[in-house]
Parts: sequence; C-alpha cells; structure tokens
Amino acid sequence: MIIKQNRGRQWLDWQRRMVTGAHYIGVAVCLLLLIVLVFGDMGLPRYFSMREQVQQLDIDLQELQRATRPLRGDIDGLEHDPAKVERLAREQLGYVRKGETVYQLVPSPSQERPRP
Repeated sequence: MIIKQNRGRQWLDWQRRMVTGAHYIGVAVCLLLLIVLVFGDMGLPRYFSMREQVQQLDIDLQELQRATRPLRGDIDGLEHDPAKVERLAREQLGYVRKGETVYQLVPSPSQERPRP
C-alpha cells in the first residue's frame, strides 16, 4: 500500500489560484463570445437584416409565381390546342391556308404623308 504525503498549504493555495484563474478565463471567453455574437460580422444585426431580406424575397417569389400561372396556362394551351396555335400563327405571322385569298389594304397617298 502506497501512502502519499500531504503536499502542504502552498500546494493548496497554488491549486486554488489555478482554479480561480480558470474561472476568470472562462468568464472572459464567454464575454468575448457574447460580444462577437452581438457585434461581429455575422452578429445579431446582420442576422435580423438577412431575415428581413428573406421575407422580402419570399414575397417577391410569391408574386412571380402568381404572375407565371397564366403564362403556364398559355403554354399548356399552345402545347395541346391546335386551334390556338393556328390563330396565333395567322395573327402574328400572317399564315394562310391553301385556297384562302388574302386581301391587303394599301393606304392612299394622302394618308401616308401628313401635311405639315
């Protein structure tokens, strides 16, 4: 059996100082982390501004989704409705069917140039 000697009062004082110093260092580190959390580059003010930006982007996304619904309906109509495709081809591209007669109206010379 091994019996250790008592290390004495100096040892206890030294150990007590080390524990107290560790507590102070721990408190200082916690305060430093708190300061960085509040005032750092990615601190609370930045977090709140980014949260507001996310909310604004969500609103913008909802508006864009609302605007795309009718356009998606038009796309579906063009993909599945041949009559709609024909109507648009006639109106925008001037297409005609075989056997149809096209009449073009030419403006009269007096309508072309307005008199000053």
